[in-house]
Amino acid sequence: MEQHRAVVIGAGVGGLTAAVALHRSGWDVTVLERAAALTPVGAGIGLAPNAQRALDVIGLGDRVRALSAWQGDGGMRAPDGRWLARTSARAAADRFGGPLVLLHRATLVEILTAALPAGVVRTGAPATVADPGDDGRPAVVRTPDGEIEAELVVGADGIHSTVRRTLFPDHPGPRYSGFTTWRVVIPAPDRPFAPHETWGRGRLWGTQPLKDGRIYAYAMAAAPEGAHAPDDERAELHRLFGDWHHPVPEILAAVAPDAVLRHDVHHMPDPLPAFHHGRVALLGDAAHAMQPTLGQGGNQAIEDAVVLAHHADRGLPPSRALAAYTADRLPRTTAIVRKAARTGRLTLLSARPAVAVRDALITAVSRFGPGLVLRGFDGIADWRPPLADERPRVS
Repeated sequence: MEQHRAVVIGAGVGGLTAAVALHRSGWDVTVLERAAALTPVGAGIGLAPNAQRALDVIGLGDRVRALSAWQGDGGMRAPDGRWLARTSARAAADRFGGPLVLLHRATLVEILTAALPAGVVRTGAPATVADPGDDGRPAVVRTPDGEIEAELVVGADGIHSTVRRTLFPDHPGPRYSGFTTWRVVIPAPDRPFAPHETWGRGRLWGTQPLKDGRIYAYAMAAAPEGAHAPDDERAELHRLFGDWHHPVPEILAAVAPDAVLRHDVHHMPDPLPAFHHGRVALLGDAAHAMQPTLGQGGNQAIEDAVVLAHHADRGLPPSRALAAYTADRLPRTTAIVRKAARTGRLTLLSARPAVAVRDALITAVSRFGPGLVLRGFDGIADWRPPLADERPRVS
């Protein structure tokens, strides 16, 4: 039997997951990554039970669960240290069927690349779609070394995707959300703390443990697009968060100025008309960039990848297989993009009366137990991947 060929453009979490899923289904896969190397960049990524179940499909779910570090209580706090809401790892696992796993993004990339044969991932290899193909002809990908024909092309090239612009040139693309983020990974402070996310006036801070003993901390604040600190980003974090509760000051004191990552947050509030065209499919931020307020960006890319491989492996014509993929993924991710945007607006309220009402409501709801706080992830974290014997949804 002739082996089908797939080309994945982009070696991020979604692209690598798609490559592993297609490889396990017998496809000849090539991953083309523009960067010169898969260097250990980035910070933490949280994988909820929905992404873990997707990784189960490709045999990697248990490896990720073994990295879970959150074992006790945690919750939401105010800048002065007051607890607005409490929850626990047990409550989350009981509700959604698994733990929340926080790991360094580089660790996840290593797990995924280790599941691929040597030579599948080509770095320093920018690529564009020269022809999306159709049921009667293959897609064509153009690289500096020549053109590659493929039965399937996966556009996993991120929020500023060139593949998306090629397929849907009239779409407005991503927009600035109105806030920026900072991320750091440091050794744990001497004094213990409970994992938390703290909501202030137009600002947010989160501190979470990693399995290897380090701490992942992240922050958000309203800011003009493209703004930068006049001195350095650690100093900016001191100005914004230096008087917040423990362990925020200790973490800021331990951070080197050049160890702070800052990125403006863009998202795609306008959904694409489809996640495919011809033999080319989009996934992850290329298809549905979302705000990080639900922690679902990487999770949804992983979901995309296993669902795409599921439909690509069913012997359907490309037009039907990829239409089924769009039908599965577009409504779900559109709803999550919109929910993340609503959560972002709530998180970054800045008027004192609105913040007081928000905090009072969170505190009141939390008195009924952690289940009500976790309810916001119903329909997200409890997702399950399609079964291998499911029939196509698109005729």
